[in-house]
Amino acid sequence: MSVDLETTVCDIALEHPQAVRVFESFGIDYCCGGGQSLEEACRQANVGIETVREALRRPADAADASGNWASASLEELTDHIVARHHAFVRRETARLAELLGKVKAKHNTNHPELDRLEELFRALASELKVHMMKEEQVLFPMIRQLEEASREEDADTAAFAGIMFPMERMISEHEDAGGALRQIRSLTGCFQASPDACPSFHALYQGLEEFERDLHQHIHLENNILFPSARRVAGLTEP
Repeated sequence: MSVDLETTVCDIALEHPQAVRVFESFGIDYCCGGGQSLEEACRQANVGIETVREALRRPADAADASGNWASASLEELTDHIVARHHAFVRRETARLAELLGKVKAKHNTNHPELDRLEELFRALASELKVHMMKEEQVLFPMIRQLEEASREEDADTAAFAGIMFPMERMISEHEDAGGALRQIRSLTGCFQASPDACPSFHALYQGLEEFERDLHQHIHLENNILFPSARRVAGLTEP
């Protein structure tokens, strides 16, 4: 894959879904911060531009290339987000909260940062619980209704102009979640457990890293694919 340095990371991820794994491996934000150029994203991630471009040039395997949702229907995409990503968040927030409590009880004396880590993660989990409920009960049904209405002859999608507010609210909450993830990554030293870490400590950090990776993909699907597609169907201008 050949990419220009001025191309945004969001556009690269949309055109080449396999690039998501590359961005994750270098800590490059392609969801909330997807509007920045590849050059700026590399600078912020403190990684060499040519190193990233070389990784992007490598052939993608079948698993990497299978996640192209840009051509999916709005219904298919919302169903996928709920079944794959919302389910993952619900399962992993419960598991990681329990594991975090266990690790904190054993290691808090030598690792006082676990107090702040627990505070950040529990707050994030609580916010995501409400956020997903609003999507499932309000926004996603509106998006499906919009798509259904657009198929009708003489469709009047202008009636769905009110969909902009909940989408913008979800984007704002995504930015808050992204900020919490960055704090967690910093607090854990990029998820690198200390030499005295027990297996549970290692499992916690591995789980938090996977949680970050999944939430980045989750936000990317909504911010960069689902919401722009819904705006186009409704005939609304991009914000």
